Amino acid sequence: MGPQRIVCLTEEPTETLYALGEQQRIVGISGFTVRPPQARREKPKVSAFTSAKIGEIMALKPDLAIGFSDIQSEIAAELIKQGVEVWIANHRSVDGILDYIRRLGALVGATDRANAYARGIEDGLRVIEQAAAALPRRPRVYFEEWDEPIITGIRWVAEIVRIAGGDDVFPELSVEPLAKQRILANGDEVVRRAPDIILGSWCGKKFRPERVAARPGWDTIPAVRDGELHEIKSPLILQPGPAALTDGVNAIAAIIQAWAAKRS
Repeated sequence: MGPQRIVCLTEEPTETLYALGEQQRIVGISGFTVRPPQARREKPKVSAFTSAKIGEIMALKPDLAIGFSDIQSEIAAELIKQGVEVWIANHRSVDGILDYIRRLGALVGATDRANAYARGIEDGLRVIEQAAAALPRRPRVYFEEWDEPIITGIRWVAEIVRIAGGDDVFPELSVEPLAKQRILANGDEVVRRAPDIILGSWCGKKFRPERVAARPGWDTIPAVRDGELHEIKSPLILQPGPAALTDGVNAIAAIIQAWAAKRS
């Protein structure tokens, strides 16, 4: 049976449960949810990422709340005090996302469907990786998660960039789990690392390539010089769920393949 009344505090459990055909268990979702589109129409929105409507959640009589990371620890603590069982996942890698899908599937009695769904995603990643292996040259890629302060990409993003055929220019920062550990003091190090492609996903606000290009000294960066500044929509890449490993990686792969085609 498993939990019958689930509140999803972030987007990835909602997308996963819908993909597994278990959406009837969801009684509340994050206000940031956009995937799948029908979730916004069908389910009440009871949380943001750092805040939640505790009273409204309790009125839904949930038997499980699912969230993500230390950022939601206060929400989790309040729900636990109210007697709600809470699962806060903390995965930060591609393998972690795949494992998350399998674990969530097992939790709701959909183990076989979850395993099949995860295998399908893995197959798709292999196809993209094989296509990337044929590239004559791998571009150096800078991914920016926020602009003020400048925050570089998290681990699953760096891994997705690699799968798509690029090399993240801040691999040592990508392994840091907390955003505050990936803050750059200024943009000088980006200039020094000279990325061929700049990808921006400013966590819910529109990426402004013209502002990035106008930063002091950035006109010397190959990506700026060649006009290779691209937005990846936040819902496609900044939630550690199916979106990142499907539409997210495909969007990045398309940018890298187009970059390579100009240089063939």
